[in-house]
Amino acid sequence: MKITIVGGHGKVALLAEPLLAKAGHEVSAVIRNPEHRAEIEEAGATPVVTDIETLDDAGWDALLAGSDAVVWSAGAGGGDPERTYRVDRDGAIASMEAAGRQGARRYVMVSYFGAGPDHGVDPENGFFAYAESKAAADQHLQGTDLDWTILGPSGLTLEEPTGRIDTQAAESGTVSRADVAAVIAEVVDREDTHGRFLAFNSGETPIAEAVGRG
Repeated sequence: MKITIVGGHGKVALLAEPLLAKAGHEVSAVIRNPEHRAEIEEAGATPVVTDIETLDDAGWDALLAGSDAVVWSAGAGGGDPERTYRVDRDGAIASMEAAGRQGARRYVMVSYFGAGPDHGVDPENGFFAYAESKAAADQHLQGTDLDWTILGPSGLTLEEPTGRIDTQAAESGTVSRADVAAVIAEVVDREDTHGRFLAFNSGETPIAEAVGRG
């Protein structure tokens, strides 16, 4: 497939890109800083430099034209609530609408364990804007006719990949970014993950088997 990864220089995205390229996909990685081009190319992807905060509908259409799939791995990084809403909510929703218009039917959203309208984050907490943004974006995606999958990894670590996760856990734990990348690569062309929210921790079940359990 032709896959566009939004947030292409993020830690998870940089780990996912070589896995997707190795699987035979053609990967475009959307980045804001042109100085990151070399890292993207080393990861096996084609860098596309643009600022998603400034894109209108036409800009999103141009960005996703020709794509078969979109992987949303972008994030404002917290700190500025207005920017968080602009990227994690408004930008994400705009990308979904453009994906629909451009025929990029496969859409994989990287969210987080516990995301949703009942996230329970206190409005005074610095994480609130992100939790609200992800809840809105995830909810919007679920209302589209795209072939969507929402990934809900728990607390992200820099540990080495184990290739094993737990999709049955009731509470959030931790999981390595490398394993999250492997989950992206696993689910992107698996129809049995369409229309599902896969929350997961590190675990004992091989990824290919675990995502089938849901």
